[in-house]
Amino acid sequence: MHVLLIEDDALVASGIRAGLTVHDFVVDHVATLAEARSAMGAVSSDVVILDRGLPDGDGLTLLEEWRAAGVTTPVLVLTARDTVQDRVAGLHGGADDYLIKPFDLDELVARLQALLRRAAGRPRSLIEHGALCLDPVAREVTVGGRPVALSRRELVLLETFLQSPRSVLSADQLKDSLYGMNDEVESNALNVHIHHLRRKLGSRVIETVRGLGYRLGKPSAVEPTERGRGA
Repeated sequence: MHVLLIEDDALVASGIRAGLTVHDFVVDHVATLAEARSAMGAVSSDVVILDRGLPDGDGLTLLEEWRAAGVTTPVLVLTARDTVQDRVAGLHGGADDYLIKPFDLDELVARLQALLRRAAGRPRSLIEHGALCLDPVAREVTVGGRPVALSRRELVLLETFLQSPRSVLSADQLKDSLYGMNDEVESNALNVHIHHLRRKLGSRVIETVRGLGYRLGKPSAVEPTERGRGA
């Protein structure tokens, strides 16, 4: 899942980026309001981490702009401003969550996962699709209770489909979930990952919608091959 991190402290940003990458988040980092506006127009983010004290203004101003424009991407405000008034202002300004610095990385990850879960309308962490089950916390996939070994990007791609089970996702949206803005991506990379998912989970687990993109197949389409099964 793609995270847009808006944080002007390079050391803090580096730590967050490293920690979230371990949990299979794709993180793009910007340090100013201007860079954030540009990034939101260039990449599809699943969730935003927003600092308030930025060099060119208050992050809350940017958040209010987004909400007024109809941007519904979940936003977690991460800031040292810890008064009740600050927290209330952030939530009234459109924040979905508010976390005070210093913070624990595990708590940040848990809060991001909760935001994604609520955005998808799921009541619990486990994502089930017929016999297929993905545990976003443990980063494990099972089919009928049996583990299926997926690479990191295969797992992220599957999670992206499971988060929007009825949506047709464009190639650009799927690439944004897998790669950062500065990553070099081979032209056939997405097709390779989709091919591997189909090989491991069944040829109909991902449907091609000609001219538009891809969508998750019906729950009954999950048919793991022997090669895709865990030991």
